[in-house]
Amino acid sequence: MGYLKKIIVFNALLVCFSFGCQKPERSPFDVSPAESMDPKRLTEPYPNISIPEGVDLESRIWKGIDLSPKPPIVPVSANEQKNSFVLKPGYKMDPVLSEPQIREPAAIQFDGNGRMYVLELRSYMQDLDATGELLPTSRISRWEDLDDDGVYETGTVFLDSLVFPRYVVPFGPNSILSMESNEDHVYRYTDTNLDGIADQKELFASGLGRSGNVEHQTSFLTWALDNWMYSTYNNKRIRWTPTGVIQEESGNPWGQWGVTQDNYGKLFFQDGAGGVPQGFQFPIVYGNFQVEGALKKGFRVPYSLVRLEDFQPGMQEAKPDGSLSNVTGAAGNDVFRGDRLPKDLVGDYLYGEPVGRIVRRVETENVEGLSYLQNKYEKEGSEFIQSSDPLFRPVDMATAPDGTLYIVDLYRGIIQEGEWTQEGSYLRTKIQQYQMDDIIGNGRIWRLSYDGMPRNTQKPRMYDESSKELIRHLEHPNGWWRDMAQQTIILNQDKSIVPDLITMAESSSNELARIHALWTLEGLGELESDLVKKFTEDPNPNIRIQGLRAAETLYKYGKKSLSEVYRKSVMDKDTDVIIQALLSAHVLKIDKVDILIKETLKKNSSNGVQVVGSQLLEKMEEAKKASETRFEKNELALFVKGKSIYNNYCSTCHGPKGLGSPAGEGRLIAPSFSGSPRILNHPEYAVKVLLHGLSGPIDSKEYEGVMIAMDSNDDAYIASVLSYIRNDFGNSGSFISPEYVAKVRKETKNRNAAYSFYELIGEIPKPLTFQDNWITKASSTALSGVGSTKDPSYAFSFKGWKTETSQEPGMWFTVQLPTPQALTEVQFDSGKDGFPISYSVFISSDGNSWTKVGQEKGIQGLNTFNWKPQGKSGYLKIEANSKGDQPWSMKKLTLFSR
Repeated sequence: MGYLKKIIVFNALLVCFSFGCQKPERSPFDVSPAESMDPKRLTEPYPNISIPEGVDLESRIWKGIDLSPKPPIVPVSANEQKNSFVLKPGYKMDPVLSEPQIREPAAIQFDGNGRMYVLELRSYMQDLDATGELLPTSRISRWEDLDDDGVYETGTVFLDSLVFPRYVVPFGPNSILSMESNEDHVYRYTDTNLDGIADQKELFASGLGRSGNVEHQTSFLTWALDNWMYSTYNNKRIRWTPTGVIQEESGNPWGQWGVTQDNYGKLFFQDGAGGVPQGFQFPIVYGNFQVEGALKKGFRVPYSLVRLEDFQPGMQEAKPDGSLSNVTGAAGNDVFRGDRLPKDLVGDYLYGEPVGRIVRRVETENVEGLSYLQNKYEKEGSEFIQSSDPLFRPVDMATAPDGTLYIVDLYRGIIQEGEWTQEGSYLRTKIQQYQMDDIIGNGRIWRLSYDGMPRNTQKPRMYDESSKELIRHLEHPNGWWRDMAQQTIILNQDKSIVPDLITMAESSSNELARIHALWTLEGLGELESDLVKKFTEDPNPNIRIQGLRAAETLYKYGKKSLSEVYRKSVMDKDTDVIIQALLSAHVLKIDKVDILIKETLKKNSSNGVQVVGSQLLEKMEEAKKASETRFEKNELALFVKGKSIYNNYCSTCHGPKGLGSPAGEGRLIAPSFSGSPRILNHPEYAVKVLLHGLSGPIDSKEYEGVMIAMDSNDDAYIASVLSYIRNDFGNSGSFISPEYVAKVRKETKNRNAAYSFYELIGEIPKPLTFQDNWITKASSTALSGVGSTKDPSYAFSFKGWKTETSQEPGMWFTVQLPTPQALTEVQFDSGKDGFPISYSVFISSDGNSWTKVGQEKGIQGLNTFNWKPQGKSGYLKIEANSKGDQPWSMKKLTLFSR
């Protein structure tokens, strides 16, 4: 009975589940497995934690729990599983796709032609120890219902051999976006020969990744009404534009598995471990707001039909009947916006609680501008969907093109990741008691329909339609059609339909069509101040709010006169409009916004205005303090000086928010700096541009302006403005020192003409993107986590690589490239304690005979070493020169070539 020792009690205090997360604010329940084994956890530092009844601290045994072997849980077919659902009158569930066609489905998305992409996490918890969790065995499949019988019978493996992919985002004809675990890059995958299999891979965006447990990484990149894309865990948003992907700071999305929006662009993020929605008060770009009582009393109580007590917090979260007493794991979400289920469901928030085997329906009540949530069926002690089948695991849901709701069912025994099913844990014992660890490799996707409301059998064909045909979908009663039509029009960038969009925005009788037309114009770069002002003066407060939000774009591109729109709108008769005006004014940092907020607080006593206004003032004070500590002293000096230079000189062409200033007809005077890979990659590019100028097209794009040489300014001037640009506008890059500028200036002193883009690109060290066919080896490699192998290739990811023991002279790390490159630089992040004391870098053409290109002392954080190219090499080796007390570690390893 050793497995019932005290670890049971400690692990019972954890609440993280698969598709669950660590909360941003640490609580007694936010502990790692290692921390949970510390006996002091019961009394220190949280002495008020009550010990569950039955716990004997002396014997370290939890008494009175029936852990005797039970008959195993047995999976059933989808048709048999249908009988396990308890639904509200009139509703029914039918499978549209199931195993063996798909395995371990975790998320779905539909493209513009109605094809369903399925994210299959085929390495997820294949046993209790998460063996092979990060092996490249997951996939994204694509499915169609060609015979129109409601079942998706025809499919292809669109993208295979993935490492625990985080999401799938349809992005134009035969193209998707996705990112793998422990990576920082989002890629666009395209099927160019139309065989149903992606054959082209292109870098889309960087800086969105996160390392750690697979439950705690970025998920669900979602294109929202405002044409920005949002994901979990990232306090930034990104956006596709014809001139590149840009990014901006946003609030902290505390959700973990699921991002969705309502008809007006308000986002909901699904918190995993917390088991509740997050970020639903206001669009997340305005930050996080705390509203007392936003989750009404009883919201956290689930009503489950499964009574196995197989939840990770243990018996303390069990009702007397053995069912779950407190929501503890949640996954997947959707604000239903379809047209083939009862109208009273439209606008309600839905999410899965896979531990409780339920789908919850949430009602939102707006009181004085604030949102309050409650389980629709709290009073009757029920849920929207319940199941008596212990294997029902709802992990995603989506409004479908046919107007109904689709629900993704992982249908498996284990729903907790391996960190929380370790030897000795209560949960592991419960899983083994019912032999649920044997139930893997299944998965179903269900359609929820309603009697008398048949699904819409019209198949979308948006990728085959003209722009004028796409416009009519903006009036569709199903929100999926409106969203996809807007996205498709924007990706097409066909501006011939601008007059039609303006007419729809100004005069359509359909409120939602007007809103989508407005944002489609914004996405095409054809939004004008006159239309925005008409929206802000419209009788409909929902329209006024959208006008205020859309006006932000014009303000960022230099239309500063629109600040008066926000000053006027804080006097609106509608509380929601006033709040939006305050939020917009704050995020835009309009002149004297603090005074505007304070005056509004004095004049308006509504609870929503008071809560929002006071918290905005607190945020401003916090931001001021943070700016004083964000950078080191020398970095702050560069940043402050660079900001002044930029505002006085650069903003005229590049825009006050670094987005580029409009030049008319959708063109820009100069390129955007926000999220620019040219600015954020190797600093040599930006330094050479400022020293010598740049003329002609940039990356095949024409701009109105010409970048003149700035070499008459000193090194500190150039270092300051570039350091500022690399660390504002949503960017986060390394600082550029005056010494580095001096070095580049000396190397290019004989140049007397501006660069052309392709000439300059030819000179700049290019980062090589890690590919699966790179061969990495190391003299020593430590395990990288539960269920993982000793894989040195993790050095190229956020997860990182480290030696198994403390560093010793002669320890090595090698990379073999499939094609020889003119290597010139290596960068890696060793964190605070894992940097090599001293290291040497070698290159080789055959992996046997090595040429030393130099050596360097290691430092905390980012290490960079460069050398003059010595021909093309297919091998690189980094070797430790000294003994150290800590293991040598590297993450985000990057090789550069010329």
